[in-house]
Amino acid sequence: MNRCETGFRIGKTENYLVNKLREKGFVHLTLFDPEVLDTRNLAKLAERSEEMGTDGFMVGGSTVYFKEMMDEAIKAIKSVSDLPVIIFPSNITSLSPYADAVFYMSLLNSLEWWFILGAQIHGSFMVKEYHLEPIPVGYVVIKGETSVATVGRAFPLPENKPNIVASYALAAQMLGMRLIYLEAGSGAESPIPPNLIRVVRKTVDVPLIVGGGIRSGQAAAQAIRAGADIIVTGTLAEHDPQKLAEVVEYSREAAKERAPALSRYIDARL
Repeated sequence: MNRCETGFRIGKTENYLVNKLREKGFVHLTLFDPEVLDTRNLAKLAERSEEMGTDGFMVGGSTVYFKEMMDEAIKAIKSVSDLPVIIFPSNITSLSPYADAVFYMSLLNSLEWWFILGAQIHGSFMVKEYHLEPIPVGYVVIKGETSVATVGRAFPLPENKPNIVASYALAAQMLGMRLIYLEAGSGAESPIPPNLIRVVRKTVDVPLIVGGGIRSGQAAAQAIRAGADIIVTGTLAEHDPQKLAEVVEYSREAAKERAPALSRYIDARL
């Protein structure tokens, strides 16, 4: 394990992500919603996604109501892949002992105390009991018309005012969160604008996750060039695996253009 500047130990999964960033200049994660996919299809898609070059898996959805659903989904992925599985929680019902880690997220622009801190308090002993590796994440939902924005009661942030979004991200970093996640939302009509990503990237010194609305290699490359470090895609694995391969390949090429700058801030935090 390594130590971050706060003195907390960085666990195996987070260390894996950081080493991948060092090695390739970017990370790609495939997100699966256990409510949408049955376990047989999920296992096939996990195998296919690994073949296409993904670096790991996220499991979760906006309305996962049953823990058993998460358990079975994670076990299905684990049956075919050794890549890390990270819980992308919508509530405490998303927690499962079968995952490697959990994005311990605070939805910073939610209007509900529960999604900012309440669920984290109520789920803390479960995370400890399950021996899940918590990875602190500041989560900011940009688009207002998506499921995650509705369920999480996210206060819409203006895409044309990137400094406002950057202030949320900087506050998260100052509170000790080690990743920032900018989310357009599953099913978003368009990805987060590159200029918004660029301003947030210049403001914070921690890895930046960007997800939602990324359906092509060009969109992924734009996000990477603007400053995204971890790209998240979901439905591509199911609907168009060749597009997933394209996203990974375009991301790899785009990351080569800014790898030196990326390595500076990664090295600085370890």
